[in-house]
Amino acid sequence: MVQYRIDRHSGVATYVQIVQQTKQALRLGMLEPGDKLPTAREVVEATAINPNTVLKAYRELEREGLVEARRGLGTFVRRSLNTTPADSPLRTELDAWAERARASGLGRDDVAALFTAVLEKHFQGEPS
Repeated sequence: MVQYRIDRHSGVATYVQIVQQTKQALRLGMLEPGDKLPTAREVVEATAINPNTVLKAYRELEREGLVEARRGLGTFVRRSLNTTPADSPLRTELDAWAERARASGLGRDDVAALFTAVLEKHFQGEPS
């Protein structure tokens, strides 16, 4: 099950963070079709956010066709975004690279900026 982490200082709306984290879990294979998302109450208890914020995020995911709400049962994954398994050699290489970047003194924001610049160079004009 996915566990949401809300960064109140990021400038990104809370519901968008939930949508983004859900999509990331789908891409990494941490969530698969049929899996149940945490209930709004569970997310509220874990993150201390407004229940309407969770529901807004889940409605957005439902609008995109990624999840479906089943009355009285919860919200379930309809389809995956998984194209690269979590145990992929690419992930292993990226993990090693991130370790080297941290060991060389780069902070999270520095690594994110560097990685984003490389992504922009190689994926210009492609949709995310």
